[in-house]
Amino acid sequence: MLVVSSEVVPYMPQSEQAINSFQSSKRINDNGGLTRIFMPKYGLINERRHQLHEVIRLSGMNMVINDLYMPLIIKVASIPKERMQVYFIDNEDYFKKKELFHDKKNKLYKDNDLRMIFFVKGVIETVKKLNWSPDIIYLHGVFNSLFPLYLRELYSEDPMFINTKIISSVYTKSFDGSLSKSMVKKVQFDHIDKGLEKLSSPTYDSLINLMVDFSDGIVLSSEKIDKKTEKIIQNSSKPLLTFKKSLDENLFIDFLAKYLD
Repeated sequence: MLVVSSEVVPYMPQSEQAINSFQSSKRINDNGGLTRIFMPKYGLINERRHQLHEVIRLSGMNMVINDLYMPLIIKVASIPKERMQVYFIDNEDYFKKKELFHDKKNKLYKDNDLRMIFFVKGVIETVKKLNWSPDIIYLHGVFNSLFPLYLRELYSEDPMFINTKIISSVYTKSFDGSLSKSMVKKVQFDHIDKGLEKLSSPTYDSLINLMVDFSDGIVLSSEKIDKKTEKIIQNSSKPLLTFKKSLDENLFIDFLAKYLD
C-alpha cells in the first residue's frame, strides 16, 4: 500500500495527522501489509538526525509545473524500530520552507498550489520509476486533495494504476481563506478538464469536495469535522469509515481490505 501524507512522525511535530499517518501505516504493516510512505521533505526536517539519504537512481527527473521544469530530488529513510520506508519528495523552491501551509505570520503561502501539484506528480512519477503498482493509495489530509484527480485523469491510461483504489483520510479543517485563484489554470496546463469548477475558488471545503469526488472510499480521521465538510462527505455517498470505527484496528483493516484485488 502506498501511504501519502504531508505530515508523518517522527519527522514532523506530533499533530493529529502526523501521528495517525504513522499509526495507520503501522497497523497495516502489523497485519501483513507492505507500506511505502511518501511525504514532502520540508526544511524543518533534520536530515542528519533522521538519517535521510538521496536515492540517486530515483532523483534527477524534472517535473513540468505550469510550464516550468522543476528538478525532483528523492530522499529516503527508515522509521526506527519499524519495517517502514519513508520517501521524501524534495525541491529547493517548494520545500525549503519550514512551515506547511502558512508562513510565520500565519499567512498562506502564495505557491501552495504549485507545491501540491509538484508533490502529486513527484510521488506518482517516483512510484512509476520503482515499477510498483500499489493496490491501494491511502491519502492523508487536504495537501493531497489534487492526488485523486491527477491519478484518475492525467494517469488514467497508465497500466500501473488501472486497478489502484484511492482511500482518503479527512481531518479537522486546516486553513481558512483560499489558495491561488489561478490554481485552475495550472491544473489545466496538465490537460485536465474535469473537476475544475471546484478549483475556481480553492477553499478548504472545495478541495476536500474535489478529493472526495475522485476517491473510492473515505475515512474520517478527526473526531471534530467541520459541519460543511461533513455534509460534503455525506452527500457523496462514498463508502465511509467513521472516526469511532477507525479507532478499532479490526474495523479499520477490514475497511481497507474491501479494496484489495
